[in-house]
Amino acid sequence: MLASVVTVAFEGVDARRVDVQVHQLTCGDHPSFTIVGLADKAVAESRERVRGAFAGIGLSLPAMRIIANLAPADVPKEGSHFDLPIALALLASMGVIPPDMLSGWAAVGELGLDGRIAPVGGTLPAAVAADAMGLGLICPEANGPEAAWAGEVAVLAPRSLIGLVNHFKGSQVLRRPEPGALRAGDRVPDLREVKGQESAKRALEIAAAGGHNLLFVGPPGSGKSMMAARLPGLLPPLTPKELLETSMVWSVAGLIERGALTRDRPFRSPHHSASMAALTGGGLRAKPGEASLAHNGVLFLDELPEYSAQALDSLRAPLETGEIVVARANAHVRYPARFQLVAAMNPCRCGIGGGGKGACGKAPRCQRDYQNRISGPMFDRIDLTVETPPVTAADMALPPPAEGTAEASARVLAARAMQEDRLRAAGIDPDTARDQAVNARASGETLDRFATPDDAGRALLMRAGAAGGLTARGWTRTLRLARTIADLDGCDGVLRRHIAEALVYRRTTVGAQGDFERQPVRPEAPAY
Repeated sequence: MLASVVTVAFEGVDARRVDVQVHQLTCGDHPSFTIVGLADKAVAESRERVRGAFAGIGLSLPAMRIIANLAPADVPKEGSHFDLPIALALLASMGVIPPDMLSGWAAVGELGLDGRIAPVGGTLPAAVAADAMGLGLICPEANGPEAAWAGEVAVLAPRSLIGLVNHFKGSQVLRRPEPGALRAGDRVPDLREVKGQESAKRALEIAAAGGHNLLFVGPPGSGKSMMAARLPGLLPPLTPKELLETSMVWSVAGLIERGALTRDRPFRSPHHSASMAALTGGGLRAKPGEASLAHNGVLFLDELPEYSAQALDSLRAPLETGEIVVARANAHVRYPARFQLVAAMNPCRCGIGGGGKGACGKAPRCQRDYQNRISGPMFDRIDLTVETPPVTAADMALPPPAEGTAEASARVLAARAMQEDRLRAAGIDPDTARDQAVNARASGETLDRFATPDDAGRALLMRAGAAGGLTARGWTRTLRLARTIADLDGCDGVLRRHIAEALVYRRTTVGAQGDFERQPVRPEAPAY
């Protein structure tokens, strides 16, 4: 008897339909259980887990030749979530469950040898895909609250295989689980705790208002990591659409516990020993990397030059496109990666730099060699570069600043509201046009319409470009940055002072010998 159950195969955060077809054939004296359809080792091992689960609930496999086909056969099948659909199709083929009872359901889940259904990753995108196919979802009990976030999709979340069999036989009723809790995130330290570094605080506020990439450069102990840790407190919460996008990535990575989601934006801070695969995704099953886990949030890279050049340069494309493509011989896996990059670095290997007390004796060569570990194109994608000088004893003796996170975040929210209002006035829905929702991603007609400076600002920008301090990308990013500064200033237009401040945060690119120079572009410099 032939029976079929729907399940999914994951391609990034997308869940692609797979039909599990089970057929029993007479075989004489040599019963067998075969799984076909481009399955990996975890799927092939489902035979033994299904056999053990059946024994755990008092059933045995028929003495026949059993074939489980995972169609379409040319789609790679990875993961243990195929256990439950294979078992259900086999139960229907044996007549334990009426086959028509499974026609309206998709299923994911891993089986234990005692018949229990263990949690799996990717339940949320599986529920979204099932809803799109007009089906309900059968998933493990632990994943039920997560699947319930997918909307009005019907969800069954049994604890064990025998409970699911009893439900379909009518002797037990499984109710739809409730969505998991919307939990509060971890406490974010207040910006009021940072003494001194007023220019760095200003840059942090600009970065938060426009979603710009930010780099702090300064000696150890100057507060670089301390300020970066306070950025999440300035950012607005995730919108419902962003919450679903981000949660689907975390679901595939298996990082959602009991369906609990949070509207706080992700803040990922990998160690500088992280490999390219750890940052961008990859591995045996092409799992999402730190850049994708920071989708719609912040990726903080401390000690930036200590990361491998290959790992850093792998972030250049996603910083522009907002997605990561993990290439495999038989497939290309796409993960969203629209993150805000915040980084920190010392001016040189010894950390002190070329000026002040205890200055590096090898300056400026030590600084140049250390900073040359980061490629020019990578620096060119950073909108704000801010020097953080050492905090003096006089700064530490001062009382706490009058303004903290609450005051700064209010200005950030007002600036972001201006950005959304402009998009709506142009007939663009910020919730659907996520690639232009903040100034840091504005482009094309939107940038030309809303970020064109006045005549004095344009003249200043032309002089900066003519002096060789701006690439074509730098020109665009300077306009985006000036637009954000104007938003914080409450101005509808971009003025000369906004261009001037934006240029201060940009850097020149190549020195006389081809080395990267870490000199600020000063808008009023004689070279202009």
